[in-house]
Amino acid sequence: MLVHPQFNPIAVQIGPLAVHWYGITYLIAFGLFLWLAGRRARMPQHAAVGWTKPDVDDVLFYGVLGVVLGGRLGYCFFYKPDYYIDHLMEVLAVWKGGMSFHGGLLGVLLGLWLFGRKRGRSFFEVSDLIAPCVPTGIMAVRLGNFINGELWGRPAPADLPWAMIFPQANDGGIARHPSQLYQAAGEGLLLFIVLWFYARKPRATGQISGVFMMGYGVLRFVAEYFREPDDFLGLRALNWSQGQWLSLPMILAGIAIFVWATRRNQRPA
Repeated sequence: MLVHPQFNPIAVQIGPLAVHWYGITYLIAFGLFLWLAGRRARMPQHAAVGWTKPDVDDVLFYGVLGVVLGGRLGYCFFYKPDYYIDHLMEVLAVWKGGMSFHGGLLGVLLGLWLFGRKRGRSFFEVSDLIAPCVPTGIMAVRLGNFINGELWGRPAPADLPWAMIFPQANDGGIARHPSQLYQAAGEGLLLFIVLWFYARKPRATGQISGVFMMGYGVLRFVAEYFREPDDFLGLRALNWSQGQWLSLPMILAGIAIFVWATRRNQRPA
């Protein structure tokens, strides 16, 4: 069995100033987004309708606000509502940890709507541009989870070559799935490859967004079978985790958006 390398979570420290690897992975995520979205803005189908690099910069600004605010609020009220309702001021204590992808997604969707309204663009025009650029950021943050030794997986067969002991789990040395790496590979790399190549050709408005929602929802749902449920929640109905229940609406919404976009594009002019 492998043992988690126990990386120092602090990458650089100068006096009282500490830069954490987890924060660096977020910066990498935002940098990758700027590069990839800039490339998409230059594609003929997007450049023809006026997308520019400054537009991408502005979208990132709205997206960062959505990720931070939505991710924090989502964690507090999707995962620990009883606690944070009684400790509302601790919602602001982001340094104590706790972010939710599904909450961050809702925050980003709101940010994209605000950006589109300000620029006179439809919501799906904006989301179709950026959707293929999101999975690399997911991959970077999941690698940050692995560096921190958090969000480890469920117990794995001891003879699994990559089964890993996470000392942070304080479980007596149980071999576990390195589910952070599974998620980085699935929701990150694989989803990026699928979306990037699918989106290279012009698509009906909304189709790319629908594929992203379906793809992430399915891959996250599967990954949750290997990820240890939060100890304060455990498994919910049908022995599904909270992450699986939150992914189900994403899958259904993705299917609905894709079907709607396809039918809308097939209507006679």
